[in-house]
Amino acid sequence: MKNYKVEELRNVSLVSHSGAGKTSLTEAMLYNAGVINRLGKVDEGNTVSDYDPEEIRRKISVNTSVTPWEWEGHKVNLLDTPGYADFVGEVKGAIRVSDAVVVVLCAASGVEVGTELVWQYADELKLPRLAFINKMDRENASFQRTLEQMRAKFNVNFVPLQLPIGAQADFKGVVDLLSMQAFLGDGKKASDIPAELREEAQAMRQQLIEVAAEADDELIVKYLDGAELSVQEIQRGLAAAVASGKVVLVLCGSATQNIGVRLLQDAIVDYLPSPAAVEVKAVNIRDSSEEVIRASTVGPLAALVFKTMADPYVGKLTYFRVYSGVLQSDSRVLNANKGEEERIGQLFFLRGKEQTPTKEVMAGDIGAVTKLQVTVTGDTLCDKDHPITLPGITFPHPVAFAAVSPKTKADLDKMGSALARLVEEDPTLVVSRDPDTGETVISGMGDSHIDIAVKRLQQKFGVDVVTSVPKVPYKETITKTVQVQGRHKKQTGGRGQFGDVWIRFEPLPRGAGFEFVDEVFGGHVPRNFIPAVEKGLREAMAKGVLAGYPVTDFRAALYDGSSHPVDSSEIAFKLAAHLAFKKGMEEANPILLEPIMKVTIIVPEQFMGDVLGDLNTKRARVLGMEQQKGNSVIRAEVPLAEMQRYAADLRSMTQGRGYFSMEFERYDQVPAHIAQGIIEQAKKEKEEGA
Repeated sequence: MKNYKVEELRNVSLVSHSGAGKTSLTEAMLYNAGVINRLGKVDEGNTVSDYDPEEIRRKISVNTSVTPWEWEGHKVNLLDTPGYADFVGEVKGAIRVSDAVVVVLCAASGVEVGTELVWQYADELKLPRLAFINKMDRENASFQRTLEQMRAKFNVNFVPLQLPIGAQADFKGVVDLLSMQAFLGDGKKASDIPAELREEAQAMRQQLIEVAAEADDELIVKYLDGAELSVQEIQRGLAAAVASGKVVLVLCGSATQNIGVRLLQDAIVDYLPSPAAVEVKAVNIRDSSEEVIRASTVGPLAALVFKTMADPYVGKLTYFRVYSGVLQSDSRVLNANKGEEERIGQLFFLRGKEQTPTKEVMAGDIGAVTKLQVTVTGDTLCDKDHPITLPGITFPHPVAFAAVSPKTKADLDKMGSALARLVEEDPTLVVSRDPDTGETVISGMGDSHIDIAVKRLQQKFGVDVVTSVPKVPYKETITKTVQVQGRHKKQTGGRGQFGDVWIRFEPLPRGAGFEFVDEVFGGHVPRNFIPAVEKGLREAMAKGVLAGYPVTDFRAALYDGSSHPVDSSEIAFKLAAHLAFKKGMEEANPILLEPIMKVTIIVPEQFMGDVLGDLNTKRARVLGMEQQKGNSVIRAEVPLAEMQRYAADLRSMTQGRGYFSMEFERYDQVPAHIAQGIIEQAKKEKEEGA
């Protein structure tokens, strides 16, 4: 593929709710552009963009796929993104390096929760967009109903660029309102507009002309003077209207029948901006000053990494977009985020899994490189002499969790490094070791996300793991002040052991942690043994007396004790501290604490009653509710123990239309009747382990 000028490039993300037909649409575009000679099908697993084994098995997109094609002297880098909510990280990365998006809707399903989510992401980055109403041949399809839903949901002017000819089983083609021609079949065949649509088409064309004129001062003068605007002038005005973000042009068709797809490809080239029209703010590392980056081949190098793929054979494959300058094969660049130099080997242009070698990737274009050492998603590659960082990618917090453990000893040896490479590939996956429960926990955007991650561990790295619901990291604390003695005395044949301490245990406010206070006067406990007392307490507090959970939020004040000139030692005072701790905890009314999460749930209004009813069964405390663009936003505090499977529960309650986020808020007391069950379970596990 040849290098194109910046003005001839288009970087566009294809986004939608799951099942709207993005992959089939991508396939039709590649076919029309002459890249492939037959249309692949998702059900047959032979499409260009869905090539991962999991994508073929599940018949959904899991990864963002870069699928460039050439059209009317332009190169379009089309990024086919997943529609399933679990893979939102892939969508976020793709739209971050796009200059515009095409929002795909199903003509039967209309605006779905995934549509609202991707619309919100495009709003955050202020990206221009087109809307394509797909599946016009499907049962219950309605162009008008879908258009009305879009107008009700989103605060923008939707202007049809086309009208459908027929619908459902009778869908035959589209009327292009600009050329006033009807396009049937694969878009090559033009015919007269059906008589019943002529009047409506004429009225809607007039609306198009008005929108175009309003966007351009020169055109509005001409229009008001009564002069007729040419097709080129209307296109210029519409492009300006789309770029402003106030207007979204609406197209329609059927990807599987390849109806209306060519007109969409024309619209991408004609109405969506090139990288030349985009300015990006970067930060100069040397003086922290802000500078504006424009897509120019003579500017300083600035490239953003938006996706990383771990491959066990070729190593790491890094996807990037060049915002300024030229990135060349066999060169050296600076990773501005890590402050380290990277050697760039062979560069590639990607199309699905196909890699085409290239000597250079110019400003505005998208490429890939293998075997970078320190670079991860969100990093900036730049010139050593001009170190700058581009804005990174904001990924959402995980909402689903699973504990993972290796199946065999061989898996244990490989599991750590394989998990690290998996997280490198997908920043919405988080792997952590819970210090309180000792479990390795993998967190993601949903059960399917974690399930696919586990399968990839096996397929890519040969690591078999078992998943389970993570243990809740309960803690224990005390509720009253007590003074206790810990006395360790042991006489053997030789030198004995003696340590004697008096410690006062006091409860502290939630979140205060542990405090050790030395209140010894008169040398009753020698100074050199006091650190051993603190060390003994810190060791002992790892396991409380109720259920063996760590103890927190208390103060231990060492105020007295005694020693023996020969038999006292560090180990003796450590053991004395252990005894004092056990005795003190038992006397100080210990209680169990559980993590409380701050949860924000967004659901369509009709599901609010069900969600609130469910929250009441989960010991939730609802903090407030508000309306937001036709949705209900519920804010609540809920114990983590009740939220372990909430991602699946919420989807089930809201037909997949609800989503939520949660973050740790604080620890709070577990109700007595629930605490009793936890304590009994812990004792049972201890007995079984023994």
